[in-house]
Amino acid sequence: MTHFIGRAADGFAVLGGIVLGMVVLITTTNAAGFIADRAAGLFGKDVPGLSGYEDVVRLAISAAALLFFPFCQLNRGHVAVDLFVRGFSYPIRRTLDRIWLVLICATAWFLAYWMVFGLLEKRSDHALAGVISWVEWPFYIPGILSLILWGCVALSQMFGETDDV
Repeated sequence: MTHFIGRAADGFAVLGGIVLGMVVLITTTNAAGFIADRAAGLFGKDVPGLSGYEDVVRLAISAAALLFFPFCQLNRGHVAVDLFVRGFSYPIRRTLDRIWLVLICATAWFLAYWMVFGLLEKRSDHALAGVISWVEWPFYIPGILSLILWGCVALSQMFGETDDV
C-alpha cells in the first residue's frame, strides 16, 4: 500500500508540473501578445491579449498548487526544525516525528473536509469564472484529492518501516 501511495504522490506532482507548464506557456503567450501589441501600436494596429487569461491562470494555479503537497510529504520536504531536535535522543525524535505526522494527517484531512463544503457552495451558487464563464467547482477536486493523499502519505509514514528521523 505504501508503494501505491508513493506512486500516487509522484503522479500528482507530475500532473501539477504539467499544469504549471501550461500556465507558463499561456503566460508567455499573453506577454508576447502585449509586446506585439506595443509594436503594432507604432503602426496603428492592435494585437489582442488572451481573453480570460487571468481566469485560466487563477483556476489552473488553484488546482495545481496542492498537487505537490503529497510529494513534498513523501520526501519529507516540508519545514522541519532539525537544528532544534538534532541533540535529542532517537526515541524523543521519533516521538516528535509521530506527533507531527498525526498533526499533518489531521490537518490535511480537516482541510479536505472543508474544501468539500467549498466545492458544494460554489456548485450551488453556480459560480462562473468572470471572463471565460467556466464553472469553478470542478477545480476544487484536484485540491481535495491532493489533501486526502497528503494525509494518507503522512499516515503511511507514521506506520511505515523507514525512519527519516
